[in-house]
Amino acid sequence: MTAAENVCYTLIIVPMDSEPPSEISLKNDLEKGDVKLKTEALKKVIIMILNGEKLPGLLMTIIRFVLPLQDHTIKKLLLVFWEIVPKTTPDGRLLQEMILVCDAYRKDLQHPNEFIRGSTLRFLCKLKEPELLEPLMPAIRACLEHRHSYVRRNAVLAIYTIYRNFEHLIPDAPELIHDFLVNEKDASCKRNAFMMLIHADQDRALDYLSTCIDQVQTFGDILQLVIVELIYKVCHANPSERARFIRCIYNLLQSSSPAVKYEAAGTLVTLSSAPTAVKAAAQCYIDLIIKESDNNVKLIVLDRLIELKDHPAHERVLQDLVMDILRVLSTPDLEVRKKTLQLALDLVSSRNVEELVIVLKKEVIKTNNVTEHEDTDKYRQLLVRTLHSCSVRFPDMAANVIPVLMEFLSDYNEAAAADVLEFVREAIQRFDNLRLLIVEKMLEVFHAIKSVKIYRGALWILGEYCSTKEDIQSVMTEVRRSLGEIPIVESEIKKEAGELKPEEEITVGPAQKLVTEMGTYATQSALSSSRPAKKEEERPPLRGFLLDGDFFVAASLATTLTKIALRYVALVQEKKKQNSFVAEAMLVMATILHLGKSSLPKKPITDDDVDRISLCLKVLSECSPLMNDIFNKECRQSLSHMLSAKLEEEKLSQKKESEKRNVTIQPDDPISFMQLTAKNEMSSKEDQFQLSLLAAMGNTQRKEAADPLASKLNKVTQLTGFSDPVYAEAYVHVNQYDIVLDVLVVNQTSDTLQNCTLELATLGDLKLVEKPSPLTLAPHDFANIKANVKVASTENGIIFGNIVYDVSGAASDRNCVVLSDIHIDIMDYIQPASCTDAEFRQMWAEFEWENKVTVNTNIVDLNEYLQHILKSTNMKCLTPEKALSGYCGFMAANLYARSIFGEDALANVSIEKPIHLGPDAPVTGHIRIRAKSQGMALSLGDKINLSQKKTNL
Repeated sequence: MTAAENVCYTLIIVPMDSEPPSEISLKNDLEKGDVKLKTEALKKVIIMILNGEKLPGLLMTIIRFVLPLQDHTIKKLLLVFWEIVPKTTPDGRLLQEMILVCDAYRKDLQHPNEFIRGSTLRFLCKLKEPELLEPLMPAIRACLEHRHSYVRRNAVLAIYTIYRNFEHLIPDAPELIHDFLVNEKDASCKRNAFMMLIHADQDRALDYLSTCIDQVQTFGDILQLVIVELIYKVCHANPSERARFIRCIYNLLQSSSPAVKYEAAGTLVTLSSAPTAVKAAAQCYIDLIIKESDNNVKLIVLDRLIELKDHPAHERVLQDLVMDILRVLSTPDLEVRKKTLQLALDLVSSRNVEELVIVLKKEVIKTNNVTEHEDTDKYRQLLVRTLHSCSVRFPDMAANVIPVLMEFLSDYNEAAAADVLEFVREAIQRFDNLRLLIVEKMLEVFHAIKSVKIYRGALWILGEYCSTKEDIQSVMTEVRRSLGEIPIVESEIKKEAGELKPEEEITVGPAQKLVTEMGTYATQSALSSSRPAKKEEERPPLRGFLLDGDFFVAASLATTLTKIALRYVALVQEKKKQNSFVAEAMLVMATILHLGKSSLPKKPITDDDVDRISLCLKVLSECSPLMNDIFNKECRQSLSHMLSAKLEEEKLSQKKESEKRNVTIQPDDPISFMQLTAKNEMSSKEDQFQLSLLAAMGNTQRKEAADPLASKLNKVTQLTGFSDPVYAEAYVHVNQYDIVLDVLVVNQTSDTLQNCTLELATLGDLKLVEKPSPLTLAPHDFANIKANVKVASTENGIIFGNIVYDVSGAASDRNCVVLSDIHIDIMDYIQPASCTDAEFRQMWAEFEWENKVTVNTNIVDLNEYLQHILKSTNMKCLTPEKALSGYCGFMAANLYARSIFGEDALANVSIEKPIHLGPDAPVTGHIRIRAKSQGMALSLGDKINLSQKKTNL
């Protein structure tokens, strides 16, 4: 803390439009004016002194003509005046006039009005002159016995401040306050007195607490909070005291105040690792989450529960409370539900998995019945993923979960249905005993599937895992039912022709080419019906997809039909049945090809789909054993390899997580001193109150968190040159939603600078909250000016401006010093985050702003360049390491990050190493950035451009 920050006066905002009044006119108003005029004059005097004027001639005038007045407004203004007025001579001795002022203070301390007494006591806390305080000590002591609590509590604060600054004035303060505390009944007075004893004489505070430890739960919440803090500090410093106070903390868990319960639970966990203590604290946290309506409170307390879970010794205790934790799912907020499900999933074990699955199944069914809310679909998706994870970890549960989840394959929400499909695909491959159940259930819901993507996946599963003759026949029946009448082209033409009736209104329209059943083109009459076409939903689903031009599903269908036909041939010995089934499959493929070549669909079939269907027709016409192996064995092996790789990755990440949790402390480990330790190295045993204080001071950002106690000198930006008449430098403190500029302004001239004003402006999504007030700077004097800038979104911003001032006695215009620009880095707001491949692709398709950055670097290694980009942009690589390992001359990776404002940033890195240019050739390629807002995409692109080249230090 600098000398300038030691004393903080009351801040007063004033309009500076009018000319400052002269000392003579002010003196006249203070002497001869009425109360109203004197009030205005006193306000002007205060403002002028705050701006640097001394006004020594007015001190005696105010003492003679203003001090004796009993008006309350005047008395309040005088307290501000005595706070800011210089009280000493240049050589440091107290002014003689202050003796008169001291007498006025004494009278106010004995005033019958409790507000005046209390205000005066508050003012005395700010006095730094012991000579002024000494005569007032008897009056201050007397205020401890005043009938009104406002006076008593301010008397305690005054005694505490005086004892801390000038102990010789009241050496018996702790004893005095202890006696006061024993007899006091008011909660706020007791809280102030107890707070003083904690800091002034901890032993007396403990003595008092031990006398009333059984009545703690009857105290007010403000006193209970201070008691929790004392117990924590005492037990942290002296662990042998824990047994003495643990019962008291248990009692405070039953407090009526949520804040006390929260602090008591946190303290209990740090004092004791006993299962009963952990269970009581966790139960307290859960009750707080359920009862508190504020979602921010729920998230904060959930984080504390997650911290508890991360401790290996506590995990077993929390496993018994999983069902209680799941009660939090009644909260409608998606973020709270997401954290709760993740916590429950981390705590699930073979003992509680069955109960967990029952609750989750009920929640899934509930989402189907509630009226659609914007987050219902996302919540359903979360539940599906949680059930998926439970079933994979505990295979016995899969049979209970699958029938419920498969109902959602027909859901309109494609994301939830896709998750169910992925789960079903994994389950049917891993659990042989469930295959019959899944196939049976899939055939039941197949006709109700509405999304083409889900339809394709369901087709693949049925084609891959139908193993009996009856199931294969059922699949063919479902396909025919979903396709409708075939041949498709002929039936559609008949439908069009059959719907035209003479009595309907006939209109002339453009002629349209149609394909006849012979394959030749026929031109339809230009006379067409105005009757609307048959509603699309009346069509069978697969027919609808094909007529909409989605022929990729037809290629999937062809593969499925080929698989089941080859399997049918192997199962059935009768040649007639074999040929009949294969012919039916070929007929379906042929009619789809015919439809694709006609003009009926909205979009024609693509060449790739034609090739695929033609290949399947050829395979079925030959039915060779080689093709049977490729279609019915190789496909399944590919899925098996993919699932095995996924399982290995999950096991590896779980292993890393468990290794991270099992922290072992060796006897010769160094002791961490907070002042010498970076925040990220602190263990959970550090002083929690000190850590929470750092968090409250705003040390939450990446740069700050790395070294919270580092000197501010590392972050100072020079704004002007050393030879400018006014030198300025700024410390830029970036908080979550605002930026605080602490600007030091130094007058380097021998003149007094009046109306010295810091004028700032911003570029980007930044907004100046308030205009800094003008200052008067004496020769070679300095001052600190603070300015707040509000941040609304994630993009690069620039703060620029100038300092303008008037030189005292000069007749020239205002002088101006232009400041250097302050660049606000986008990286202060971007944090690495994770999302699934499906979510990434969906966002990539939705986001409208794209910024393409050409790679221009001196780095020669692909992996090194990717790591350099990740470090400089603070993004996370979503592409797994296995996909990036090895060397093939090129690399593609997806990156993702999220800002503190909830904005998403996506990037795709496509780079290659031009081998023909030699081993030392730099990496080339492009980085494409996509974001919802233009500012985010451009700012991230600029950041990549600036940091592409690696500097050799």
